Amino acid sequence: MTFAAHLIRRSRKLTSSANLLQHEPAIWARWYYREACPSAINRYDVSATSQHANMFRKRPSITNTARTLNSSCRANNHDVFTASLMGEVKGKLSRTHMRINSQLSYFVLNSGSSSSRTSLRRGFSSDAGLPPHQEIGMPSLSPTMSEGNIARWLKKEGDKVSPGDVLCEVETDKATVEMECMEEGFLAKIIHGDGAKEIQVGEVIAITVEDEDDIAKFKDYKPSEPGHSKEAKVSSTPTPPTPPKKEATEPATSAESKKSKVDDASQSGSRVFASPLARKLAEDHNVPLSKIKGTGPDGSIVKADIEDYLASSGKGVSAPTSKPKDKAAEAGINYTDLPLSQIRKVTASRLLLSKQTIPHYYLTVDTCVDKLMELRSQLNSLQEASGGKRISVNDLVIKAAALALRKVPQCNSSWTDDYIRQYHNVNINVAVQTEHGLFVPVVRDADKKGLSKIADEVKSLAQKAKENSLKPQDYEGGTFTVSNLGGPFGIKQFCAIINPPQSGILAVGSAEKRVVPSAGPDQYEFASYMSVTLSCDHRVIDGAIGAEWLKAFKGYIENPESMLL
Repeated sequence: MTFAAHLIRRSRKLTSSANLLQHEPAIWARWYYREACPSAINRYDVSATSQHANMFRKRPSITNTARTLNSSCRANNHDVFTASLMGEVKGKLSRTHMRINSQLSYFVLNSGSSSSRTSLRRGFSSDAGLPPHQEIGMPSLSPTMSEGNIARWLKKEGDKVSPGDVLCEVETDKATVEMECMEEGFLAKIIHGDGAKEIQVGEVIAITVEDEDDIAKFKDYKPSEPGHSKEAKVSSTPTPPTPPKKEATEPATSAESKKSKVDDASQSGSRVFASPLARKLAEDHNVPLSKIKGTGPDGSIVKADIEDYLASSGKGVSAPTSKPKDKAAEAGINYTDLPLSQIRKVTASRLLLSKQTIPHYYLTVDTCVDKLMELRSQLNSLQEASGGKRISVNDLVIKAAALALRKVPQCNSSWTDDYIRQYHNVNINVAVQTEHGLFVPVVRDADKKGLSKIADEVKSLAQKAKENSLKPQDYEGGTFTVSNLGGPFGIKQFCAIINPPQSGILAVGSAEKRVVPSAGPDQYEFASYMSVTLSCDHRVIDGAIGAEWLKAFKGYIENPESMLL
C-alpha cells in the first residue's frame, strides 16, 4: 500500500484534484476500490462505498486516503494486499497510471450536463502501438445540434494546450461557439481542418497527447470508424445454413413488391420512414422508397411525396433528382444555388415540424398606442439625459407581453405527451433577422426587469446575432416569442409560426393613424392603432385563455403607466 500511495502522490494531475475528490467522492472511492480490491468486489456493499466516500470527503490527502483504504480493506477481511498479490497490484497500478487521470477527466466531463462540454475518449498503446492519447470529438453545443462545422482552429498541431484554452471555433445550428480544451497536453493531430463541413456530433476532430515526444507518432493517425469492430465480429461468425426454398404461392406482383422493399433497405443501409398509406401506394406502383425524399415530420415519406414522384416520372420512368434544374437550364433561365447554412436547415425543419404537428389558431386585436408613444418620448428624454440607450416600441411590447404572461400563466407553458409544463420564469425570445438566418435570442425574466435593462439586452443580443457570435445561453430557455415586422418593415398584420416547444408567439404589426368616432355624433378624431396577432397551440391554450391574455396585453399597451408599477 505504501507503493500505491507513493505512486498516486507523485502523479502530476492528482495532486491538484482535491476539489474533484470533494465533489465526486463516491465515484472515486468505488473506482479506486474496484481497481485495488478486485477479489473482494462481489462482497463489497453500498454502505462500504459510502464509508469510503466519506473518507475522501474528510481527507483530501491522497496518501492518507490510500492508507485508510488499506486499513479498511483489512478490517473487512479483504486481504488483497498480501505478499502473494503485491506484485500484481503494483503492476496493475503502474499500467493504469494514465487510466486514473482518464477516469477523473471522464467524471469531470459528465458531471453537470452542460451542452458545451467536449467529447473525449482515451486511447491506449496496446491497440496499435500508439502511446496514450485522447480523441476529441465534435461536441454537442445546443439541444438541436446533430452536426457542426469547423470555422477555424486557434491552435495548430504541436501547440501546448491547457484547460480553458480555446481550441477552435465551431459553427452550430445556432451560432459560432468556441470549443475549449479540458486537459493539459499537446495537440498532436487535427483530423478535420478549417472549413470542415457537416461533422457529426461525437466524430473525432483532433488528437491530444501528454508528452511532446509523442506528437510525431500521430502524423498518419486515422481514427477508427464506429462499428468497425462490430462488423468484424459479425463477419467472423459462421454463416447459418440457408433454409430450403419454398414454392412461390404469391402472385408475381407481390413478389416484385417485396423484392423492391428489400432492395430499398439494402441500398439505403438504414430504415426508411414512411406512412402506411405511402408504403401501400409505393408497393402498388413499384416505387423504390430509397429514391424519394420525404417531406413529412423528421423527413418521413408521406402520400404526397409518392404522388409527386409518380407525376414527375411519367409512365414508370424514374425522374432524375435534378429535374427542376434541367428545366431551368433548358429554358435559358439564369440561377444561383445558395448553400444551406446550419441555422437555416434547423429553422426549416423546426418550423415544418411546428406547422404539421401543432394545431395553430390565431387571435388578432387592435391596440391604441397613443399613450405608449407619449410615455416612450418621456422615457427617452430621461435616457438621453443620463446617457442611456433609447427605448424602442419593441422593448415596451416585450415588457407588456412578459407582464401579461405573469398575469395569465397558462400561456407561459409547453405541451408534452404526458403533461403540460407551466413555467415560473418568463423568458421572452425576440426574433432577429440576419444575413445568416433567423435567430431568436432570449431576454430572461423580462417581467422582473426595467425597460432600460430590456433595451440594453435586446440591442446587445441583436448585435451578437448579426455577428453570429451568440452563445447557447443567449438563445436557450425561452418560454414565449415576440416577432415584430411592423416597426422595421411596415407590415400591417401577419400570423407567425409557433417556436416549439413553446405554445405561443406574438406577431406585432405597424402602428397607423386611423379616424375614430369622438364624443359627439358628428365629431371625429385621429388615433394610432397597432395590430397584434397571437398564435396559440390549441392543445395548451384554449380560445378563452388566449383571449384573456390578449386582453391583459392590450391593457398594458393602452395604459403603459401600469407597467411601471
